[in-house]
Amino acid sequence: MPRPKKCRNVWCTPYITYFKPAGIRVIGLEEVVLTIDEFEAIRLKDLEGLDQEEAAKRMNISQPTFHRLVLSARKKVTDAIVNGKAIKIEGGTFKILRPRRRRLRRGWRGGG
Repeated sequence: MPRPKKCRNVWCTPYITYFKPAGIRVIGLEEVVLTIDEFEAIRLKDLEGLDQEEAAKRMNISQPTFHRLVLSARKKVTDAIVNGKAIKIEGGTFKILRPRRRRLRRGWRGGG
């Protein structure tokens, strides 16, 4: 029996949680599920530009676990882009470090 997953720290949950290829109807479209902790891992590594050690500390996980999360997330995103699948962001084992800011206008995320 595997041991339970450690709760991962995430900065906030994304406002937009579903992406699909343009021009394709949702009916019959395959989905790839990206967990919130995978989303946070690629946000820290690819968007914020942190090294794996610092990003792992922020998420309260080991560096090897962080590396596995990044690899899994990148594989899912690549699969969705190459094979024309939708990306749904949900689930995972996580704790939110700050609540979402209120939107001031449509599409505004409130900064990082």
